[in-house]
Amino acid sequence: MRNQKITVSVIGGHNADDEVERLAHNVGIIVAQVGCVLVCGGLFGVMEAACRGAKQAGGVTIGILPGKEKEEANKYVDIALPTSIGYARNVMVACSADIIIALPGSHGTRCEISYGFVYKRPIIDMGNWNIEGMIKVADLRGLELKLKELIKAISKETKQS
Repeated sequence: MRNQKITVSVIGGHNADDEVERLAHNVGIIVAQVGCVLVCGGLFGVMEAACRGAKQAGGVTIGILPGKEKEEANKYVDIALPTSIGYARNVMVACSADIIIALPGSHGTRCEISYGFVYKRPIIDMGNWNIEGMIKVADLRGLELKLKELIKAISKETKQS
């Protein structure tokens, strides 16, 4: 039986405007409040804002870094995992997640979404991606409810294994 915490990868752009950073910060708070570990690419923009929110709410954060130095991580990452594999680390960000939350981003985020489908992870759309198979939520309250629903299903599934 699995006894690890549920991990939620928050994905999105490293060049985020103030509105997207506020959204990412609030997403990080919710991830921590529902008791999950936040995983991200460990750098800046959406990643840093989400980690900041999770830390503010008492959560744990993991940054899967593209480079080889832990110091590359943003200051809100608790566990920095350097990979030295550049953008190929997007595979790890998606695969390490039990649940993925996709915020606005660009090609790297779209790549992580694609890998999320490959690994059959539920992907919550908070970035207006409008890709078939993603779970669309309208707002932060919808996100919280959907996360709790998915966590319950994952927990039930692992108890039956």
